[in-house]
Amino acid sequence: MINNQTKINGFILSSVSLGFNTFACLISCIVFLIIVYHLYYNHVKREDKITVVLCSHIYLTILIYAPLLSSMNIRSILGDLYNQSFDSSWCIFSGYLSLVMTFMLYMTFVNQAFYRLIRVVYSQNRRLQSLKLYIILPIIEIIIITPILLCVLLPLNGVTYLPNDYFCNPTFTNIPGILSTAVIVYICPFCCILFIYIRITRFIHQQGNIQILVIKQRQSRDLLIIRRILIIVNLLLILGIPGMVFIFMFIITGEENPLLARIASFPVSVSEAGLSVALLFSIPQLKNIVLNLRIIKTVTPVNQIVRGTVQM
Repeated sequence: MINNQTKINGFILSSVSLGFNTFACLISCIVFLIIVYHLYYNHVKREDKITVVLCSHIYLTILIYAPLLSSMNIRSILGDLYNQSFDSSWCIFSGYLSLVMTFMLYMTFVNQAFYRLIRVVYSQNRRLQSLKLYIILPIIEIIIITPILLCVLLPLNGVTYLPNDYFCNPTFTNIPGILSTAVIVYICPFCCILFIYIRITRFIHQQGNIQILVIKQRQSRDLLIIRRILIIVNLLLILGIPGMVFIFMFIITGEENPLLARIASFPVSVSEAGLSVALLFSIPQLKNIVLNLRIIKTVTPVNQIVRGTVQM
């Protein structure tokens, strides 16, 4: 049993997390709808469409992930207030689904890095610069990762009901399960992102003065965007560190904080809210779309008036 002060701290932590998740959900919904509108009515330049589609994947992932985390926060709040149990098959399912969405959130940045790699290093390969490829890529990744994640975690009983937190999540006492989750969901995607951006940066610096001015200018813009995205990726890394620290602390000391799951998930809620705003200022194509909310009006009537005046 946990004491009253711990319950109060847990209630506050869950309430603040719920606020961040709600904010992330609202911002992601608005931005995603704006992106879909501009893509549907062809208000996006052809050369920018892949970048915008990749951004839409990030916001769609947050739009799905944030309500999942919010439901966990609501269960924790209701559990703290009324000591209500939420142990069910749906709870276990939502726990595994949240892990899949965590992985997909990182993979959206992997896909973005991969596109930058093809655009800068392998610009002659047109097949890997197809819009259709990047539209279906998240679907392919979900089909691949879900069986792998389930095959690894189900035998290890990776997701269980946490009676002190009132939701289902990997427990830190299950060392094989939590380490397997960390490697698949967190470490592998981040290593892919890091490797790709290192490859791009080295390639650009190795070119020196070989490239013509137009290509050098485009690569300079890409490098600037990459630096901005890397700041966001580093934010994701930093916000994932508390959970990893708690894992190793538990392995060394054998003592588990009763609010460990809530403390570890809190940075995830903060990162979602931060990402939903930070991306708007990091990617120029997305910033231009969102800030230019006025309906694009045709200038044909004006041209016709001018021509008519000239003829008279």
